[in-house]
Amino acid sequence: MGVADQAKFTDAVEPFMDALYAAAMRMTRSPADAEDLLQETFLRAYRGYPNFADGTNLRAWLYRILTNTYINIYRARQRRPDQTELDDVEDLYLYRRIGGLEAASLGRSAEDELMDLFTEGEVREALDELPDNFRVPVLLADVEGFSYKEIAEMMDTPIGTVMSRLHRGRKHLQKSLHGFAAARGLLTDEVASAENR
Repeated sequence: MGVADQAKFTDAVEPFMDALYAAAMRMTRSPADAEDLLQETFLRAYRGYPNFADGTNLRAWLYRILTNTYINIYRARQRRPDQTELDDVEDLYLYRRIGGLEAASLGRSAEDELMDLFTEGEVREALDELPDNFRVPVLLADVEGFSYKEIAEMMDTPIGTVMSRLHRGRKHLQKSLHGFAAARGLLTDEVASAENR
């Protein structure tokens, strides 16, 4: 790659650097590992850039490299994602109780209203508790905003598997956040008694 091509690559990827680092931090949970992951991602992207087709979604392409690099490097280092099957949990009655008609009239879902009640640290802690095979799809979908199809391509996984992992990951998040809500006294007696049935 010539100097002009190097400059073109740098200009193209620079707007995504902060977001990619944040995603790497969420995946690895370690600044040093996130920096290593990001460096390896940019190296692979740089090597592959001559084959990148103009007009293709550069953001999705970079996240695919980041995700695949994370999966491959950490599996090779015996940091294989935990394949623990999460127990199926009931839909949270809490979601149906918080927000209600007022939230709907404002165009906000009960989930949006619920998330307002938690601190960033509580949400991050709940995300960190997820096994990697559920956490990575949740991060890509709910934090980064990628579609099921894009995530399936990034993870080289069938779309049905992505949907299943997202569903199960979100259920586990609901369960964790329910625990935070109970600990902070955010549940009404009616909700708490329904949850204990």
